[in-house]
Amino acid sequence: MISPSEHQRGPRPFNSPLECGLRMLFILNAAKGHPADLQRLVGYDYLILHSGDVADGPESLHPPVPFRGTELLVKRNVIGIGLNQMFSRELLVKSFDISGILYRSTDMTSAFINLLNSEYSKALRERADWLIGRFGRLSDTSLSAFMSDNIGRWGAEFDRLAAIKDLEL
Repeated sequence: MISPSEHQRGPRPFNSPLECGLRMLFILNAAKGHPADLQRLVGYDYLILHSGDVADGPESLHPPVPFRGTELLVKRNVIGIGLNQMFSRELLVKSFDISGILYRSTDMTSAFINLLNSEYSKALRERADWLIGRFGRLSDTSLSAFMSDNIGRWGAEFDRLAAIKDLEL
């Protein structure tokens, strides 16, 4: 049954809580049991989709849309809902410590994502392994600094192209 809000705006297949939750499973599985909080996972979500924004990163999974850096501001709630959906299906675990809620993969996480064998799933798995290899050992402070130092540039190339177009030569 379609909810009234879905009926008015249509289904939301792209960046829905379910899609974000599934990406989190790939990321947490690649982290091999190391926990991550929501803030780290929001950054990881951006980096796994737009890996081409990182020097020497693999090609991005999603297109380089304008102002994509703002995704970090709007996805936190959607990713949180997606994580709760995965938790409700016992595909990840939550733990609580002094810093807040941490999310971690389980044997069920690995078993579930190993059932997914589309080309997109394979690419997502490769990006998740790259992501954890490249950023997994960074402290929260270092990851936050990396994101802050670069976020203004990601997607800004469209501003520069628009400005060049408007130049009178």
